[in-house]
Amino acid sequence: MHKISLKDWVILLTIIPTILIGLSIATYFSYSRYVELDKFLDAQAQSIIEPLAIASTDNLINQEQQKLRHLISFAHRSQSSIVKNIALFTRDNQIYVTSSYHGDIDIMRLPPGEAIPNKTSKIEYDDYIVFRAPIIDEYNSINNKLTPLGYISIQIDKSKIQFIQQSEVLIAFTIVLFGILINFIFASQLIKNVTSPISSMVQVVDRIREGKLESRISGQLIGELNFLKKGVNSMAQSLGDFNDEMQRHVDQATIDLRESLEQFEIQNVELNISKRKAQDANQVKSEFLANMSHELRTPLNGVIGFTRQVLKTPLTDTQRDYLYTIERSAANLLSIINDILDFSKLDAGKMVLEKIPYSLREATEEAITLLAPSAHQKNIELSFNITSSVPDSLIGDAMRVKQIIINLASNAIKFTDKGSVNIDIKCQQNDQEKAMLKVDVVDTGVGINSKQQEALFEAFSQADTSITRLYGGTGLGLVISKRLVTEMNGDIGFSSEEAKGSTFWFTFESELTPIPLISQLHTSSLVNKKILYLEPHMHSRMATTQIMTDWMMDVSHVTSIEQIKDALSQDHDYEHVLIGHDISTTALDELKTSIKEFNQSHVSIHIAVNSNSPNIYETLFASGASNCISKPITPSKLNKALTHQDKTSNTSIVDNQIKNIIPIKVLAVDDNEANLKLIKTLLLEQVAEVVTASNGLEAVELCKTEKYALIFMDVQMPVMDGITALAEIKTKTFNESTPIIAVTAHALHGEKDKLIDKGFDFYMSKPIDEAMLGHTIYEYSDITKFNDHSLESIHTQVKNTTPEPVIDAYSTTIIDWPLALKRAANKEGLAIEMLEGLAKSLPEAKLQISDAITALDTEQLKTHIHKLNGACCYSGVPNLNKITQQIETSLKQEVSIEELEPEFFELFEHLDNVIKVAPQVLNSFTASAVKLNTHE
Repeated sequence: MHKISLKDWVILLTIIPTILIGLSIATYFSYSRYVELDKFLDAQAQSIIEPLAIASTDNLINQEQQKLRHLISFAHRSQSSIVKNIALFTRDNQIYVTSSYHGDIDIMRLPPGEAIPNKTSKIEYDDYIVFRAPIIDEYNSINNKLTPLGYISIQIDKSKIQFIQQSEVLIAFTIVLFGILINFIFASQLIKNVTSPISSMVQVVDRIREGKLESRISGQLIGELNFLKKGVNSMAQSLGDFNDEMQRHVDQATIDLRESLEQFEIQNVELNISKRKAQDANQVKSEFLANMSHELRTPLNGVIGFTRQVLKTPLTDTQRDYLYTIERSAANLLSIINDILDFSKLDAGKMVLEKIPYSLREATEEAITLLAPSAHQKNIELSFNITSSVPDSLIGDAMRVKQIIINLASNAIKFTDKGSVNIDIKCQQNDQEKAMLKVDVVDTGVGINSKQQEALFEAFSQADTSITRLYGGTGLGLVISKRLVTEMNGDIGFSSEEAKGSTFWFTFESELTPIPLISQLHTSSLVNKKILYLEPHMHSRMATTQIMTDWMMDVSHVTSIEQIKDALSQDHDYEHVLIGHDISTTALDELKTSIKEFNQSHVSIHIAVNSNSPNIYETLFASGASNCISKPITPSKLNKALTHQDKTSNTSIVDNQIKNIIPIKVLAVDDNEANLKLIKTLLLEQVAEVVTASNGLEAVELCKTEKYALIFMDVQMPVMDGITALAEIKTKTFNESTPIIAVTAHALHGEKDKLIDKGFDFYMSKPIDEAMLGHTIYEYSDITKFNDHSLESIHTQVKNTTPEPVIDAYSTTIIDWPLALKRAANKEGLAIEMLEGLAKSLPEAKLQISDAITALDTEQLKTHIHKLNGACCYSGVPNLNKITQQIETSLKQEVSIEELEPEFFELFEHLDNVIKVAPQVLNSFTASAVKLNTHE
């Protein structure tokens, strides 16, 4: 929109109003003069015609035509300036006399048929006016009515009057024009004196705004404009001075900055030197940790090995339970050592959580069993309760969940001198695909004050130094737990009150699997069985009652030994008595006496004590107790006691999941012969037919001729890799809609998403977990093609009792035989074959890896490490598998060979251990087989 300038305003406010006012005044006075002249002409004409009409009356009556002619002629001559003609007409409208016979008589005559007017009338034409006045004899009237004798008509010329009128208008507008001209002259002068200087000021201000601070307003101005000029010039001077001052500051700041940059360069050089020293120190630390790892693992492996050798000898249940506790504690200590070694990798984000199916209740029981001896030693009541709404079959990292529970619960036990430590697990959210679970660990220990709480989750720190000296510990447990919980999309926190105890809690998210994973207990024989239950600790009582209620037992609570006696004397239908007891010398004597009395009622007496002491167990058995259970009471322990299983038997209840074969054909692709053989064996237990291929090209050719229900595809293969084969199968074969599952020995954090983006439907990491494999088949097969019986059979479980394998004694961190059996689908022959193949390949693999390290050939090293990792996935070599997986992760993340020197040192150590121990394990199988044949 156009803005109105000051010049425009001057014009608008001076010239235009003058023009409007002048035109208005000129118009008004011209119009007034015009009307006034018209009236003057009318009055003069009437002053001529009306006296003529009176004077002509007698002459007309007397027919004195000559006198009349002289009269009107005289009148015409006396007013000749305005009168053009005078005529007298008779009553019959005939001309009688006229002053000018050359004039236009007709226009002066009345129109035919028009009566003579009674008074003077006027008719105007363009150039003249005709006036008519009647000639009346006032003395002779007919019937009192005056009758005209005729009329006089005068033709008045308007030209002179019109000229005068036009002259008046012209003079008026000439005066107006002259006034406007004078006003324009004054306005121009005003514009020159005011607006021009202001425009100059605006231009100067614009130049100042553009940075031309030397610009000034010049010239002599008047009045306020001169003050304004001085103000603008002063402002420009101030801005110039300020700019000069600022420039001086900028120059000084630039000089200071250059000096600072020089200092920074010096500091950077010093930091680089310090960084190199720190890297060297870190290298030394890594080598030290690797050496210490070796030194710590060696005696621990001896403890675990000899413990398992003792387990091969005939033992009572109490001795076996005690030795299992030693073994698990040693394994837990080994896990702590590994956590310390891995702690530095937490901040680098290199810890990848596993996603395999596991039973939450089974994992929790294992963790609680490890914690029990510590609680027993301090005579603390340890109990746990999992609500019925908590799903059991999860997909996640069971070892990490156990690690967090053990960290929190062991801290609770450590800082509790008396009272109890209670663990509760509940479900916060369950949408049938994922569940958010919460674990609470509540203790009655020393508590934590507000100041100590601030540093609780810091590494290598505890509440205060006195606590460290009193209770010990590295201070890493809570830090590691917090990081693990974060990786599981959960949270961790606590509430505590000094001298009253603490509650630590954490939540974690886990996927659900519809396939049951926990072994089914024998509970059918316990339905509607009556049991008396005495437990002084409320949490333990509630947890155990929940277990027995779920088994549909009839539970009756009592609060003392006397109530048990009264109940047994009144009701003989009780078959079991379960007593939870805190062991002390006096209380033990009373308990033995009570057991002897209860035996008279022919009921089974089951004692749950907070001790693993064989002497206490033997004492209670000698007193007549049917079973002794070490607290905390778990479903498996309680089931074994109530169903009267043999106390000295070396057998265990094993639930074999019997599945009907699913009528589908599956394609398995892997370049490793051993891996391919194992995955085929695992698949044939669940599907009707398995076709194998050793590389991606073979898989593509097979897919061109036949359609498969599922395809399990290794990713890294020669000839054609899995990703290329996937693209070929999806675009050029009959299997464009077939689900393809990626199977690889290793994947970095986030690599699963990359494989899914490439087109794979799902991802499975090696070693292949049998439960995870069943879950995958169930999830991605077209189940609409199965009959109802086949669908039910996927979840069908039958209970079967098998002898506990003697080879379980070789379950060490070097060769974990139960793990090897699990990865071979519990097929002993296949597990032996896989271990034998691995043992034969290790010397060559060691040589190839060593040569690649010497040559600094990263690509060859990646190939050999990946191949070794794939081979370790299907054999029970946990330590070797773990370090191989760590090295492959680092190589994929472009970590240099020099930086991985400590890891390679540890790798060769584990290679030597497996090469040394594997022949002993395999020879023991041969000896066992020979002994078995001889016995037969």
